[in-house]
Amino acid sequence: MNADTNTCSLGTDSQYVELAVEVFAMLADATRVRIILALRDGEMAVGALADVVGKSPAAVSQHLAKMRLARMVSTRQEGTRVLYRLENEHARQLVADAIFQAEHALGGEPAHHRVPAHTADRSAS
Repeated sequence: MNADTNTCSLGTDSQYVELAVEVFAMLADATRVRIILALRDGEMAVGALADVVGKSPAAVSQHLAKMRLARMVSTRQEGTRVLYRLENEHARQLVADAIFQAEHALGGEPAHHRVPAHTADRSAS
């Protein structure tokens, strides 16, 4: 048995590098990033997503179709409504990390590095 087949390949020669580039290309759109942020807490219908991201339902539907083909989102039928959800936690994490990196680009102490006051109070006890 080959133990290497059970590990994630993060080497420079990984067979997944080109696919990773496609994932980044899919996320290189502000509307898609906003859709992922909106879906991080659960399922939403197209109309609700359109309201949250500030785009028309038709535009959001087109983005969701591409994201579905890329297996970033999946659907569930509820009566006549189609609900969208993130396929897994990785797209959510990629977007969160990209936003954290953007905070670093502004200089100073990024918000994600600040310890909330209630957490600091507990650790002082």
